[in-house]
Amino acid sequence: YNMVVADSRKPRDGRYLERVGFYDPQAPEGVEGLRIDFDRVTFWQGKGAQLSDTAARLVKQLGGKKSA
Repeated sequence: YNMVVADSRKPRDGRYLERVGFYDPQAPEGVEGLRIDFDRVTFWQGKGAQLSDTAARLVKQLGGKKSA
């Protein structure tokens, strides 16, 4: 799965603004299954972006801070 920044006025599966990470729940042992660019997530949150519940859980799992 790709973690993307999308405009809420666009279709869910439409064009996105930026890909900020990915998640592969079936990644084999020793293969990276989760990567998030925290700098870009923080940048977009500063512009008003909101994390979905799932994205917030993944950010927390990887050790990032969820902005209120």
